[in-house]
Amino acid sequence: MNNRAMIVVDIQNDYFPGGANELVGSTEAAAVAVEVKRHFKESGLPVMMIQHVAIRPGAPFFLPNTEGVEIHESIAVEDGDHLVVKHYPNSFRETNLLELLKSLDVSELTVVGMMTHMCIDTTVRAAADLGFKVELIGNACATKDLEHDGRKVAAADVHAAFLAAIDGSFATVRNWN
Repeated sequence: MNNRAMIVVDIQNDYFPGGANELVGSTEAAAVAVEVKRHFKESGLPVMMIQHVAIRPGAPFFLPNTEGVEIHESIAVEDGDHLVVKHYPNSFRETNLLELLKSLDVSELTVVGMMTHMCIDTTVRAAADLGFKVELIGNACATKDLEHDGRKVAAADVHAAFLAAIDGSFATVRNWN
């Protein structure tokens, strides 16, 4: 049995054009994630689809029972995929993800998804802390412009900084060819 699984984090409608929290490059990142998922499915490897559903009062996106909370049609949940619903950036927090991965004897993860600076960063660091060997596909992730102390930080710089911080410490970061 191969001990590798794919985790698809929060590729949901609210992150795409017209959504409540549009990311820079979400469409392009999702297209790469679809290719990675196709590889995993063809190889008979498990795929974990993570869906963030907001429960915090006043949350601006991923609201229950909205179109925005749904997983994007480009990478829809398919037969054999494992759907994990989460309510926090960390895909392991208060979910069955760890137990599911253990039940499948998984020790290595390939991660794709959104947002690089939030749910991807948090999930990858948690996975590494839990003992998983993690591969992060950088060009299958997307984020958005941020602002700090009156300074705008472009999404490309946010993305690059978070990938650089993760690479070598919590995961091996590479692009999908």
